[in-house]
Amino acid sequence: MKNVLVTGADGFIGSHLTEELVRQGYNVRAFVYYNSFNSWGWLEHSPENIKSQIDVFSGDIRDPYGVKEAIKDCDTVLHLAALIAIPYSYHSPDTYVDTNIKGTLNVLQACRELNVEKVVHTSTSEVYGSAKFVPITEEHPLQGQSPYSATKIGADQLAISFYNSFNAPVSIIRPFNTYGPRQSARAVIPTIITQLANGKKQIKLGSLHPTRDFNYVKDTVNGFIKVATSQRAIGEVINIGSNFEISIAETAELIAEAMDVEIEIVSDEQRFRPDKSEVDRLWASNEKAKKLIGWEPSYGGREGFIRGIKETASWFSIQENLKNYKADRYNI
Repeated sequence: MKNVLVTGADGFIGSHLTEELVRQGYNVRAFVYYNSFNSWGWLEHSPENIKSQIDVFSGDIRDPYGVKEAIKDCDTVLHLAALIAIPYSYHSPDTYVDTNIKGTLNVLQACRELNVEKVVHTSTSEVYGSAKFVPITEEHPLQGQSPYSATKIGADQLAISFYNSFNAPVSIIRPFNTYGPRQSARAVIPTIITQLANGKKQIKLGSLHPTRDFNYVKDTVNGFIKVATSQRAIGEVINIGSNFEISIAETAELIAEAMDVEIEIVSDEQRFRPDKSEVDRLWASNEKAKKLIGWEPSYGGREGFIRGIKETASWFSIQENLKNYKADRYNI
């Protein structure tokens, strides 16, 4: 792995991954979403010594010609570009098909034509839906409980089909609920933290009973690099999760404790998913990741989660970071 393309490099996980790859000495091309502001998303906030080493390519993952141009001269592609907000997928499902499925096809086809040595496609724990058994292994059935998860299942199957049909060097990384600095306020942990950091005591949330397996962003980034550099990962789907289950209600309590505030949780109807679309339980088995690629979480278990929450809350509490968020609005 020498010349690496990261799609979705302007996003939450993508920006952290891009920075870490630069720190480790790789030549990194960052595919960011073209916009008239010439914004590089979260890469705008990268340290100058890192930002100066990144080759930024502005484009649209839905455009096969631009995607192929971005991939030229790269031996490894880490494909993270996607639409990921579940509520917005109820609102505009067509854009999810174009971005998540067609965008992934564009990446796979270009990598095949250009003989790229390794492709890492990003999946999501949402493809499993509500757990039928726990901890969830990679053999768990896939269930499309939202338009978002349905398109990610489609993208995953395309990636697998290129491995089976063309012997493409594809690996699928399946992160569970990643959290940390820079995460969008559409996610539950930043939703809670940004409200508290803005002085709110009544916190608006949706369902409190679902459980999640939260994975700190540093661990997720390490998982990407482990998958990308492992030949054993080719043709495999690999969970990246902490193997620790916690409810949304208890998560809110731990955040309040970490930020030393008393909170009252208020149910906000617009934040609830449709009944059959709610994923009630996610809990990752990470045994395959440990055995196949030697990955395990540094922020695992309850102690690791508390440590990650404190680091995340500390970042969001800095006014320069907090001002990027509209905590008084519901972000779909």
